[in-house]
Amino acid sequence: MSESATTERPSLIRDVFGKNQFDDRIDSKPDIGTAEALSIIGRCLALLAKVPGLFCAKFVLRMGLIFPGLLLPWMAKIVIDNAILQRPIGGTEVVFPPFMDPILALIEGKDPVGIMLTLTTIYFVMLITIGGRVKGTAARLLAGREAASQSENTISQGSSAGSGLWGLAEFMVDVRMTQSIANNLRSRLFDRLSRLPMTALDDQRIGDSLYRVLHDAPEAPELAYQTTLWPFYSLLGALLNLYILQYSFGEVSPELIWIAWAAIPMAFFTTFPFSGALRRTNQNKRAAGSATTNTMEESMSNVAAVQSLGAGDQEHKRFAAKSGESFLRERYSMIVLIATISLASGVFGIAAFYVSILVSDRVIDGVMSPGDFAVLIGIYGQIAGQISFFGIFWIKIQDRVAAVRRVFFLLDYESEGDRTGGATLEQISEGVEFSNVNFSYPNGHQALDDINLQLRTGELIALVGPTGSGKTTLAHMIPSMLTPTSGQVLIDGHDVMTLDIGSLREQVTYVFQEHLLLSESIRDNLLFTNPAATEADMMDALTTAGCMEFIDELNNGIDTVLGRSGDTLSVGQQQRLSIARGLVRDSSVLILDEPTAALDPATENQLVESLRSASASRLVVVIAHRLSTIRTADRIVFLDEGRVMDVGSHDELMANQDSPYREFVELQGDAEGMAQK
Repeated sequence: MSESATTERPSLIRDVFGKNQFDDRIDSKPDIGTAEALSIIGRCLALLAKVPGLFCAKFVLRMGLIFPGLLLPWMAKIVIDNAILQRPIGGTEVVFPPFMDPILALIEGKDPVGIMLTLTTIYFVMLITIGGRVKGTAARLLAGREAASQSENTISQGSSAGSGLWGLAEFMVDVRMTQSIANNLRSRLFDRLSRLPMTALDDQRIGDSLYRVLHDAPEAPELAYQTTLWPFYSLLGALLNLYILQYSFGEVSPELIWIAWAAIPMAFFTTFPFSGALRRTNQNKRAAGSATTNTMEESMSNVAAVQSLGAGDQEHKRFAAKSGESFLRERYSMIVLIATISLASGVFGIAAFYVSILVSDRVIDGVMSPGDFAVLIGIYGQIAGQISFFGIFWIKIQDRVAAVRRVFFLLDYESEGDRTGGATLEQISEGVEFSNVNFSYPNGHQALDDINLQLRTGELIALVGPTGSGKTTLAHMIPSMLTPTSGQVLIDGHDVMTLDIGSLREQVTYVFQEHLLLSESIRDNLLFTNPAATEADMMDALTTAGCMEFIDELNNGIDTVLGRSGDTLSVGQQQRLSIARGLVRDSSVLILDEPTAALDPATENQLVESLRSASASRLVVVIAHRLSTIRTADRIVFLDEGRVMDVGSHDELMANQDSPYREFVELQGDAEGMAQK
């Protein structure tokens, strides 16, 4: 078992009232300032570079939907003024915009029925190609408000400003682009999580990691679109409508122009002050959601303990409390969002009411026609919709900024992946040297104190000492699962910090005391460590570890599928299979943590002899308490309180009356029998 102590650092993540704290340990300061929010947005934009072709296709397809939206209000004006009221074209001071000239040419000289047939034909063509009213196309699954339930929508949805054939094409491009970006980011995050330092893994909950990969990462593509495509087309649409308003109604009602332009700053300044509160509530919402996932993962991983201790009711209450907290955070987020949008909508509602009165007066005065009223309401509606986008734009993206920040935090966290590109270690020929090595865990506990030690290839080394003496910590230094606080770990004279971490791990096999087996077949478990292993290699490893006596009794032999984490085997069988999996890798260094703890004496003797044979061509390090395993080692390294107290063979150390190792053995109650031998 790892000797690293869980770091008890209180989380600083609190709700808007400063009351509650969640499960986060390493990500403990999630408040996002405006500068950081802009940085996160910039990084999301960089994700679009991964899909340049799809992004360009989306841009072009969306551009093609701008023009039809401009036509519709003017076609409504022709229907009202020229078809229904049968007024002549150009009967008021309002000027048709130039893009209407082709349609005006088609209806010129036609009677009301001819006008309606022409416009109906044009509208039918638009309906087939782009969807007529351009209301849009989207695909969404049924989901609640909670972030986790919406993540599949986010990653799999597509949208288009149109429908029909054009909208369908844009929709398909959108789906493909979103999934490509999300998959790339998910994969990067998963890789990063799998390479976190062990001190960070002690603090990073599995449920939280799942939440970030499955529910936070999918928000990044949508954030990229919301800060590129949507602002561009909203601004373009607003400017075109403002130009049309100026072109056609500037002389008739200049007040409309000023109202439209005033809407831009009015929308932004009305909502901007709420952005910080929204970021905070959405961050807390997601932290509470991941805490719920943590609780479920921990309870199910330890379900045997829960059942054996009769703690089912307590776990039920704990999960219910975490789940309820998650939904409470969602309600907080909704309240802030509703308040913000309500304020912005009230401002726009007042402006819309004033515009309606102003245009109605112009129609009554005969300055404008009833059709002009339809045009202005349509244009103003488009302007209001597009400008209101900018009003709530900064507000709407805060949820996604909070989610994506959680992803980038772990992508930026120092990991083993940062140590690629160093010197490549082909094979370890000399051994491992510890030079003035010290190590302290994040909670301040010093596990190793000034370690100077040489472990040579061709030796069987036993690390011995009381619980908490630093044995496991020292062993973790060899494959660089932990790195020294000070000092150096040298392999064949190279500092491990200068080596490519991948090539180092290729040369070191670590068999943990915990039985980390896959829920796959025995064969798959062996091939997991060495895909190139032959049948003979696997059978040799299984025989050496004493596995064949129980494998031969299984119906499917080596192809038997194991239960969760190998739980369909006994503890001793799991341990033997874990050892076989380490042996089949055939690496330069083999480290085994308490390999004989669950073995019977006969199997233990067989394994120890095999380890002695294996050490002829490699360095074998065994962490052990059982003296029957320790005494056969070439050298014993005795540690206590993080220091090397004794080094030598069993006989040499036992012959020394002042040996700390001898004192340790005597305290174990085996001194007399071992001394006689």
